[in-house]
Amino acid sequence: MKTPWTLRAMSVALGGAVLAGAAWAQQVTLRVHHFLPAQGSIPKTAIEPWAKKVEADSGGRIKVQVFPAMQLGGTPAQLFDQAKDGVVDVSWTVLGYTPGRFPRMEVFEIPFIAPSHDRSAEVMSKAAWDFANKFAAEEFKDVKLLAVHTHGPGLLHTKQPVTGLESLRGMKIRGGTRIVNNMLVKLGATPVGMPVPQVTEALSKGVLDGTTIPWEVGPSLRVHEIVKNHTTFGGDRALYTMAFAFSMNKAKYESLPPDLKKVIDANSGAALSAAFGKAMDEADKIGRDIALKAGNKITQLDVAETQRWLRTASSVEDDWVKEVKGKGIDGAALLREARAMIKQHDTK
Repeated sequence: MKTPWTLRAMSVALGGAVLAGAAWAQQVTLRVHHFLPAQGSIPKTAIEPWAKKVEADSGGRIKVQVFPAMQLGGTPAQLFDQAKDGVVDVSWTVLGYTPGRFPRMEVFEIPFIAPSHDRSAEVMSKAAWDFANKFAAEEFKDVKLLAVHTHGPGLLHTKQPVTGLESLRGMKIRGGTRIVNNMLVKLGATPVGMPVPQVTEALSKGVLDGTTIPWEVGPSLRVHEIVKNHTTFGGDRALYTMAFAFSMNKAKYESLPPDLKKVIDANSGAALSAAFGKAMDEADKIGRDIALKAGNKITQLDVAETQRWLRTASSVEDDWVKEVKGKGIDGAALLREARAMIKQHDTK
């Protein structure tokens, strides 16, 4: 016959086992917030697949809820802080939407630093991940960084054709970041800074004569319907790119049991950054085809004219190096490192 002490011990042991099992089977919901419509290329071909993979790899113990188009409130410029502060669990945003906050990562926005081929975003994204971890880790110390990446070659989409530097002068062109805006000033345009979700309305109302974006985002913004001219560049360098971050709240990550941390770790890092970049590259092809099918005109500037643009915009690099020097950052050294990393990944 079991004594009361024996029964009590069995009860305590059983209760402990139940609690341990409950901890092991912990259910977690991650709320992901971003600024584009759900049908946008990255939301559809990178964020959604990531969410499904995390759910599957966790055996359903992690549930991912994706909120597109700023559905949880705020502005695109607030997305990084939303993840940092725990307003949301994960966010995806353009780093340049918070000017001056990521000075080291701005190196990836310098004009004509990116290759212009059809793997540009994948190459740049691999380099951006390496660079972020080696030279810009302090800029992401307040979050669990899941991925950093860039878009593909940036180009001009305008109401009137841009066939050379002279034809761009005086046009009101949207620029996504302060570096891109400075480039537009050097090239003779009038920059209008705004997050990309505002572009459609601004073009429709005549606030803009054109915009700088890659091909991939054009369809979700209906740019090919509003403007009929697109200008690309000859040679092996792209006009510009912008950097993005996919970030997780650090406290949320740390609260996960070890096995679920492993799920997040296995679905972040270099491979995820490259996957986001590859998704951008594939979407560029689709966006370009849509513009062609709409009967739009694509003007590719020849190599000689592209070199004029490169020389005219080259002082953007000088401006940036001088500016970050004031923050104790050796911009010239970071440019050398970034270019070396880009070259390294471009040969693989």
